[in-house]
Amino acid sequence: MAEQPDVDIIKRTTLMVRDAETAANWYETVLSMKRWMDVPFTLSGTQLAAGKKGDQTRLVIMQAEHDTIGMIGLLQWVDPKRDDIPEELPTEIGFGAPVFVVAAKDCRATVERAREAGSRVHSEPRDWSVTGADGKVKDMVGASFWDLDGYFYEVNQVVKVHEG
Repeated sequence: MAEQPDVDIIKRTTLMVRDAETAANWYETVLSMKRWMDVPFTLSGTQLAAGKKGDQTRLVIMQAEHDTIGMIGLLQWVDPKRDDIPEELPTEIGFGAPVFVVAAKDCRATVERAREAGSRVHSEPRDWSVTGADGKVKDMVGASFWDLDGYFYEVNQVVKVHEG
């Protein structure tokens, strides 16, 4: 049996997507995530505040480098199809929409992978600095883009940390 954490942790965010296969391919290509689980399931109509009892869905869970945190679920309605999927993707972040922040090994390369995979880039890579919670100044490269379903990603790479 899996060990229970000593405190509550957020281990996954699940996103509603148009097509789980397309979305999973994007996360594999752009963010180097791996498929951890890929299952069809029928909604119970009780726990999830979406859909109704009996809806057929597909859930693909993508795993980042850490084995507990950094997981993203991709939830597609298979039958019936959702009728509230917008035709146009957002051009700005609306209230209630998440902003995912990615620590990148190479910000510029991540942005190019996103662009090649069909993402709309909001901000090209740029140099900037920030004072971290530890009081140290960090030189960064940052950029941002949307995934194929309209979720927003801020991507940052630490280039240098100034000591003292």
